[in-house]
Amino acid sequence: MELRPLILKFLKFGIVGASGMLVDFGVLILMRDGVGLPDLWANTISFTCAATSNYFLNHIWTFRSKDKQVGVEYLKFLLVSVVGLGINNGVLFLSSHLWPEAYNASITLLGMNIDVFYLFKLLAIAITTIWNFFGNMLFTFKQK
Repeated sequence: MELRPLILKFLKFGIVGASGMLVDFGVLILMRDGVGLPDLWANTISFTCAATSNYFLNHIWTFRSKDKQVGVEYLKFLLVSVVGLGINNGVLFLSSHLWPEAYNASITLLGMNIDVFYLFKLLAIAITTIWNFFGNMLFTFKQK
């Protein structure tokens, strides 16, 4: 694949990912801070909601999939996403064990009090994005 189409695809994937990040953080805050679920359970639910919305946007816009077997394609996407969820939860788990004081702290940023957990979540998303992009490009939406 040429570099320019790859970059364009990655940018589209990033835009879709940004919308997914809003879903992810919205559900995460609701599940963690509103309902009171433990971090990794709340993250699993929010990640799954974001992955589902991302599938449909990536299917239609990023990869312009023509695959008629949407159910099979969605299962492939979920498989890639499950590995991504493992990476995502792994980053949070390691962060909580390697830097427990920071993980459980909060900071003031732009006048808002923010749990450092959410900064680790941003790191987890950044790392997972690379896996998700190449996993989906080469497996889920692979051109036949």
